[in-house]
Amino acid sequence: MTQPTWDLSALVKAADPAAAPAARHLWLVRLIEWLRHAPASRRADAPVGPPLARLGLLLKAADGQPEFRARLQGMLAGFWREVDKAALFAEFGFGARHSLFGEVGRRLRVQWLPQTPDTPDLAELFQLLFRPADARWIERLDDATLERIATLVDPDGASGWRTAMLDAITILVSAVHSSGYLSPLRRRMDSQALAGEPFRQLTRAADAVREAVVEGRHADALREANLLRGLLDACRRAAASVTGHLEEYGVSVDIVYELDQMARRTQRIEMLLDCVLAPQPMPALRALVLELLRVAEDDRGLRRLLARHYSLLARQVAERSAETGSHYITRDRGEWREMLRMAAGGGAVIAGTTYLKFAIAALGLAAFWSGFWSGVNYAASFVVIMLLHWTVATKQPAMTAPAMAESLAAGTGDAEIEAFVDRVAQLIRSQAAGIIGNLAVCAPIALTIQLAWEGIFGVPLVGERQGEYVLHSLTLLGPTLFYAAFTGVLLFASSLIAGWAENWFVYHRLDSAIAWNPRFVARLGAPRAQRWAAWWRANISGLVANVSLGMMLGLVPALASFFALPLEVRHVTLSTGQLAAAAGALGLDVLRAPAFWWCAAGILLTGVLNLTVSFWLAFKVALRSRGIQVRERQRITAAIWRRLRRDPLSFVRPPKG
Repeated sequence: MTQPTWDLSALVKAADPAAAPAARHLWLVRLIEWLRHAPASRRADAPVGPPLARLGLLLKAADGQPEFRARLQGMLAGFWREVDKAALFAEFGFGARHSLFGEVGRRLRVQWLPQTPDTPDLAELFQLLFRPADARWIERLDDATLERIATLVDPDGASGWRTAMLDAITILVSAVHSSGYLSPLRRRMDSQALAGEPFRQLTRAADAVREAVVEGRHADALREANLLRGLLDACRRAAASVTGHLEEYGVSVDIVYELDQMARRTQRIEMLLDCVLAPQPMPALRALVLELLRVAEDDRGLRRLLARHYSLLARQVAERSAETGSHYITRDRGEWREMLRMAAGGGAVIAGTTYLKFAIAALGLAAFWSGFWSGVNYAASFVVIMLLHWTVATKQPAMTAPAMAESLAAGTGDAEIEAFVDRVAQLIRSQAAGIIGNLAVCAPIALTIQLAWEGIFGVPLVGERQGEYVLHSLTLLGPTLFYAAFTGVLLFASSLIAGWAENWFVYHRLDSAIAWNPRFVARLGAPRAQRWAAWWRANISGLVANVSLGMMLGLVPALASFFALPLEVRHVTLSTGQLAAAAGALGLDVLRAPAFWWCAAGILLTGVLNLTVSFWLAFKVALRSRGIQVRERQRITAAIWRRLRRDPLSFVRPPKG
């Protein structure tokens, strides 16, 4: 709103208690705007200074001028008498639906569509009247000033603000009671937390408080309010127990949203109890208004709403990935040698994948279908590697980062940070073993296939023109590093998709459906159905990760070309296979050409970027899921540097034990 041009006397003259509600509401908006700003054309008697000074001038004028006071009081008292006050106390800041996306839509409408003062709903009018910045001066209002304002708004004390707050408590208790019996929440709550049936008792306790307050039995009201507060604490504990059952039942954005709404409603009930029961209610009322202003600030955008839900969802996805990622971290020499063996098997499969990629490119398909079948080729290869219990090094970081963050689950004390540094060292050793195993097998097999094919059939499997193209595309002098970093993003995205898919699988209890569905049991038999259920539960994350990664590697560049975006992927193992095939096509003399070594350098840095980008993104999600702050991250970084200086070989050489 622009700076107003009216002064106080003009505002009071414009006050008409007999005007339509919309006109009176608009006048009140202008009055509060006047409190924030001095008039544009200042006269000698124009109010200046902060809002508190202008509020003091307003109250002083009302005390000294009966006509002024009558107009002002008529507007304020009429407004307060006619609006729906319970709506502000019970509904402001809460969604009307049990859905996060419904709340997102509501906030977008509030942001993009104009609001009207032609409403009796005080929850809607509140955002027109006040701004979040008003909290700075409202917080400084003393009790005496608040009493003077209350006298103007409610001169005879008959407007029933306590009644409105009691109504709001009833509405809020009803909402908490309803949430407690929602099946997705109740199924996940701990049975011991529900033993006392706190949700069922809420309504009776709230009714007892209301009766005691209305009948003026203050001591009874305090006793019943304490019982109600105890039940609210029990409800919060039951809601908090939901997160302990996510491994068994999974989580959804709507569950996280409803838990957040329930917790905030219980806090609002306690604030309203403070206002209703306090002998001197002004401090409690001021605290309530400040809380409503904080909620108004929170209600104006999507960032805060989504951030509240991101942490728990990120933790769930991170924990799903951590369950898989722990298998990729080596702790001793035996596990390190096993990683070499697994990576060698993966490199052998990728050598075959390389030639299938050349074959698909030779078909001359349209861009989409070439990308699609390339994605199928990659996905099938990755799935075969997974089923044979082998590995591709670049898939490890996005899965191991959440597993590493598990080291910080108990906190960020010295012991936990040292355990985390141990995990970092184990990860680096694992990545070295994975890359060495992949490349040491992929390159020789790809070169052998090329030379053997030409020796048997007399024609090269990959021609010179294709070999020249490989040298041109993989060189470090081109955009290889950008493409390698972009591939790291896809590697991270596949782990995120895998975590989400496993959570979805568990949330919908598909393992139980496979094991016990009558049709499945009749067709497969009970023992086989049980085995299938266990297999899918154990492998759903890996399957989705491999299929999604393969399809993204193939399709994303094709789809980007549709929008004229020159995006390609650079995967270190696939690039190594291509370079080995190109060396076989061009002859071993290519080893003396600078172009070959520029490609070799590009592959080396491609591996670094594939690993670091995917790991950094995954680790950032894992840290966010654990609530690790910037200061704690700095301590972690310092601990890693200390280990590097003290024992650098621990990041390369596995321990003997």
